[in-house]
Amino acid sequence: MRTTSPLRGRGFTALRTVAAGAAAALLATACMDGGGSSASDRVEIRWFVGMGAGSDAPTIPAQEAVVEEFNAGQDEIELVLEVVDADQAPNILSTQIATGDAPDIVGPMGIRGRSTFPGAWLDLTPYIEKNDYDLTDFDPALVDFYRIEEEGQIGLPFAVFPSFMYVNLDLFDEAGLAYPPQEYGAPYVDAEGNERPWDIATMTDLAKRLTVDAEGDDANSPDFDPGEIVQFGFGNVFADIRAQSTLFGAGTLVDDAGNAQIPPHWAEAQQWYYDGMWEEHFIPNGPYGDSDMLNAGSWFESGNLAMGNTHLWYATCCMAGFEGSWDTAAVPSYNGETTAKLHADTFSITKDTEHPDEAFTVLTHLLGDAAEELTTTYGGMPARISLQDGYFDRVGAANFEGQDINWDTAVEGMSYVDNPSHEGGMPNFLEAEAVLSEYATRFAQEEGLDIPAELEALRADLQAVFDAA
Repeated sequence: MRTTSPLRGRGFTALRTVAAGAAAALLATACMDGGGSSASDRVEIRWFVGMGAGSDAPTIPAQEAVVEEFNAGQDEIELVLEVVDADQAPNILSTQIATGDAPDIVGPMGIRGRSTFPGAWLDLTPYIEKNDYDLTDFDPALVDFYRIEEEGQIGLPFAVFPSFMYVNLDLFDEAGLAYPPQEYGAPYVDAEGNERPWDIATMTDLAKRLTVDAEGDDANSPDFDPGEIVQFGFGNVFADIRAQSTLFGAGTLVDDAGNAQIPPHWAEAQQWYYDGMWEEHFIPNGPYGDSDMLNAGSWFESGNLAMGNTHLWYATCCMAGFEGSWDTAAVPSYNGETTAKLHADTFSITKDTEHPDEAFTVLTHLLGDAAEELTTTYGGMPARISLQDGYFDRVGAANFEGQDINWDTAVEGMSYVDNPSHEGGMPNFLEAEAVLSEYATRFAQEEGLDIPAELEALRADLQAVFDAA
């Protein structure tokens, strides 16, 4: 998903250098109006893309088209698109903010992106009131989602990305196994008609039977060779420790007093996940996960993963190379509770913008006239109620022609979202994420770790970072 965006031209295109320490040579695409020149009497509004979807190459032409259409439709604002590599975006944006060169609008940006820069976003409340902006096309709960204590209304709903299980039907058929349930609360019914709860234990059993070595032996067989695995049963696709652990329930690494903690159910999740990688071998470890056999990280797209847990955006961003048949399934429960983690994207205006009124005009365009095109491009379900009807028909026709995907499972999963969010804020956010990344590298690459000891060390390291905030 995170690839460096190529430079593209559409109409008049300028190249802008975006500096961030060692990333000083990174280029952003600045797309001017389709008329071929930048009018000096227009107010320039910079749109920064990279803190979420939008930096991968296939999405760029649609964003450029939105800029062209907006610039051609009025003569007061010059919208400029800046697309940066997603891996470098937080550092680049941090540098721009610190040096007084912040863009006007940032997005699409998820919960994580927002949490990276607490206090950086403009409270939209007075602009909503001044423009009598109509909020009735949004679920009030989603509007409230972006109303942050002591910061105000820092965004408005744009796109939601529910999570669900991606199921490779061909691998299930080859193993003679019944598919997982698509309805939340329904049991797993095996090929003989026997029912079991659709929970972590049942999924683990299926995942072992669907993990196969080069000789065709599955992970339950005494002849199974963990050094020659050609097919895995389960994986959390593109997931850090917090996303992995939320399969066992919502949680946070920050307690009520602002101190670091490892929730007990997250500790259980980490032990289960680590054992699944290194002892029971039904989850890809680091070397396998980075290999060509698993598409260097895009595991489900490789066709060699039977069940993958990830978000709706994966279907549109990362399934182009998938060959075969797939469908959705409900996220399994743990201890009787089901949690289907949610990603939700918005656009926010930076507090330092010199042109808040013009930025709000652009923001309402991105959330309004351009919303259908952009949500389809990014793979998210529109937050606007009026745009939701027919959305999945469009996604299916554009990406999965001939396949009957049950998208109702994705929608139903939104009743089981994680609260608190796994992408929520942490003190000293970027440094805290660096600590999590170091832990994740050991976790995925090193066999034989003492996970309780590793988690206690992680908690202590996070506490030191929190204290330094």
